[in-house]
Amino acid sequence: MSWGTELWDQFDSLDKHTQWGIDFLERYAKFVKERIEIEQNYAKQLRNLVKKYCPKRSSKDEEPRFTSCVAFFNILNELNDYAGQREVVAEEMAHRVYGELMRYAHDLKTERKMHLQEGRKAQQYLDMCWKQMDNSKKKFERECREAEKAQQSYERLDNDTNATKADVEKAKQQLNLRTHMADENKNEYAAQLQNFNGEQHKHFYVVIPQIYKQLQEMDERRTIKLSECYRGFADSERKVIPIISKCLEGMILAAKSVDERRDSQMVVDSFKSGFEPPGDFPFEDYSQHIYRTISDGTISASKQESGKMDAKTTVGKAKGKLWLFGKKPKPQSPPLTPTSLFTSSTPNGSQFLTFSIEPVHYCMNEIKTGKPRIPSFRSLKRGWSVKMGPALEDFSHLPPEQRRKKLQQRIDELNRELQKESDQKDALNKMKDVYEKNPQMGDPGSLQPKLAETMNNIDRLRMEIHKNEAWLSEVEGKTGGRGDRRHSSDINHLVTQGRESPEGSYTDDANQEVRGPPQQHGHHSEFDDEFEDDDPLPAIGHCKAIYPFDGHNEGTLAMKEGEVLYIIEEDKGDGWTRARRQNGEEGYVPTSYIDVTLEKNSKGAVTYI
Repeated sequence: MSWGTELWDQFDSLDKHTQWGIDFLERYAKFVKERIEIEQNYAKQLRNLVKKYCPKRSSKDEEPRFTSCVAFFNILNELNDYAGQREVVAEEMAHRVYGELMRYAHDLKTERKMHLQEGRKAQQYLDMCWKQMDNSKKKFERECREAEKAQQSYERLDNDTNATKADVEKAKQQLNLRTHMADENKNEYAAQLQNFNGEQHKHFYVVIPQIYKQLQEMDERRTIKLSECYRGFADSERKVIPIISKCLEGMILAAKSVDERRDSQMVVDSFKSGFEPPGDFPFEDYSQHIYRTISDGTISASKQESGKMDAKTTVGKAKGKLWLFGKKPKPQSPPLTPTSLFTSSTPNGSQFLTFSIEPVHYCMNEIKTGKPRIPSFRSLKRGWSVKMGPALEDFSHLPPEQRRKKLQQRIDELNRELQKESDQKDALNKMKDVYEKNPQMGDPGSLQPKLAETMNNIDRLRMEIHKNEAWLSEVEGKTGGRGDRRHSSDINHLVTQGRESPEGSYTDDANQEVRGPPQQHGHHSEFDDEFEDDDPLPAIGHCKAIYPFDGHNEGTLAMKEGEVLYIIEEDKGDGWTRARRQNGEEGYVPTSYIDVTLEKNSKGAVTYI
């Protein structure tokens, strides 16, 4: 099957078909280009999505620790790799398919144009031969008619008796001339006809079949190229399937790595404070004044049962209040000692309670004059919050358990740095020995400054490790002794043990607790008790800035030279004083940068370490 033999008369149709083939090729190239853009945009959006939800790891504290978070971030990493594979697909399609199609389309247009021009030239040459043949034919026909006219004129004159001999001779010469010209035109027409027939045969059996064959081969190559591009389009996707499968397997493994028990343990490790839960509240007997007014100090059996029911009700109410997450409990009065409460019997065998006056009077005085401050949840939270002030070197602003972990982490880091410095010292000593044995390799004295610096670093790290280990031992000792102090505390429960001060702060020594002045009016509503710790601290003086301070660190307060601030907390020996502006903004400023003036009637600063 050949276009040259089967489609010898379909030049225009082949012209349109080849043009349609090139248009289809370019259309498919446009499809591939849009697919590449989709892949690129998809990969870009995936990367933006991963970047949006990936953590900003500016410090080690912000690194994900929970297995669910780690699994999610592993999934994000796998998704990022998946986006990279989509980019690989786009690049492969752009290089192997789209680029090849565009180059081939350009070559195809050039080749088609050349073949069509050759066909048109052959057709134009055949048309020219036909015109020459047709002109010779028309000329031969015209000369034949003229010869026939000349012959008729000669015969008429020859038969005419009146015609002169000269006229007859002239007509005869004209006839011979026309006949000769007709013979020449006949020969020319025959030659042109033979030439045209030869060119026409060559045109339809040699030239056109050759041109159409080239067009057919061009179109078949275009079809083959499309087939290869289809295959390359699919291969670009198939090549990345193994890697994409690994990415999906990584996501599945990340999902399987989630451990809810481990996450729960991490929550405990992260937020465990090391403090003991608050102890039981003592029973409060508000009926003591009734018994004190009775002369015989007795009470009927029905009253005794009623008193027991009231006691149970009171205890139930006391136990019903939740702390730290509920309302703050009312201040408790000390329990009665065995010497202040005993049982007596009446002659009829009934028992009654007898109270001594002095213990009851002592309890009433304690209720009126003393109100133990039990910190609320917000005050506890404020006590160990790092944002309330600059972080201390010994982490004393943290609860015991968290402080112990931070100190242990710092000791581990210092030990690693110490090991690096020791390895560097050993390497320098070995290099020094080599230089001493082979002076041409280097000067041993040039290593002495580096050795001295390394030794200083080692001494500094050892001192830091020793200091942090001392703090760690102190924390572990106090954490272990806190439980004993909780069980051996006084029965009145008026003095808060451990690191919890009455104002909600935490100190290492119970003797350093800051006690507020005794409350002369001990009757406060539960609403006041619940929100009194959220009030701003009172000003205990004022200060004037001697030097300007930028206050870039978190918890610090920027100030200008000559600016006047209120003092709300004195310097506790760490070089920082807590101050407040008139607009209510609070923070820590260096004590050496300010001139402090304290009020004489100030109540003192409240320490939040």
